Amino acid sequence: MTTQTLAKASINTNVLAVVFAALLGLSIIAIAGHVQADGLHHNAHDVRHAAGFPCH
Repeated sequence: MTTQTLAKASINTNVLAVVFAALLGLSIIAIAGHVQADGLHHNAHDVRHAAGFPCH
Protein backbone atom coordinates (compact mmCIF):
# COMPACT_ATOMS: atom_id res chain seq x y z
CA MET A 1 0.00 0.00 0.00
CA THR A 2 1.13 3.49 -0.57
CA THR A 3 1.27 6.20 2.06
CA GLN A 4 -1.62 8.01 0.39
CA THR A 5 -3.86 4.92 0.61
CA LEU A 6 -3.01 4.43 4.28
CA ALA A 7 -3.74 8.08 5.06
CA LYS A 8 -7.12 7.88 3.33
CA ALA A 9 -8.04 4.73 5.28
CA SER A 10 -7.05 6.43 8.53
CA ILE A 11 -9.24 9.45 7.79
CA ASN A 12 -12.22 7.20 6.98
CA THR A 13 -11.74 5.34 10.27
CA ASN A 14 -11.56 8.58 12.23
CA VAL A 15 -14.74 9.91 10.63
CA LEU A 16 -16.55 6.67 11.42
CA ALA A 17 -15.43 6.83 15.05
CA VAL A 18 -16.60 10.45 15.41
CA VAL A 19 -19.99 9.68 13.84
CA PHE A 20 -20.45 6.65 16.11
CA ALA A 21 -19.52 8.64 19.22
CA ALA A 22 -21.91 11.44 18.28
CA LEU A 23 -24.80 9.03 17.68
CA LEU A 24 -24.10 7.22 20.93
CA GLY A 25 -24.02 10.49 22.87
CA LEU A 26 -27.23 11.76 21.30
CA SER A 27 -28.94 8.44 22.02
CA ILE A 28 -27.94 8.57 25.68
CA ILE A 29 -29.20 12.14 26.00
CA ALA A 30 -32.49 11.30 24.26
CA ILE A 31 -33.09 8.23 26.43
CA ALA A 32 -32.18 10.04 29.64
CA GLY A 33 -34.49 12.89 28.69
CA HIS A 34 -37.47 10.55 28.51
CA VAL A 35 -36.82 8.64 31.72
CA GLN A 36 -38.59 9.66 34.90
CA ALA A 37 -36.22 11.46 37.27
CA ASP A 38 -36.68 8.89 40.03
CA GLY A 39 -35.88 5.97 37.73
CA LEU A 40 -32.79 7.71 36.39
CA HIS A 41 -31.59 8.43 39.90
CA HIS A 42 -31.95 4.82 41.03
CA ASN A 43 -30.21 3.46 37.93
CA ALA A 44 -27.31 5.89 38.31
CA HIS A 45 -27.11 4.96 42.00
CA ASP A 46 -26.92 1.25 41.15
CA VAL A 47 -24.21 1.86 38.54
CA ARG A 48 -22.12 3.76 41.09
CA HIS A 49 -22.32 0.81 43.49
CA ALA A 50 -21.55 -1.71 40.74
CA ALA A 51 -18.48 0.31 39.71
CA GLY A 52 -17.25 0.39 43.31
CA PHE A 53 -17.77 4.11 43.97
CA PRO A 54 -19.10 4.93 47.43
CA CYS A 55 -22.00 7.32 47.45
CA HIS A 56 -23.28 7.29 51.04
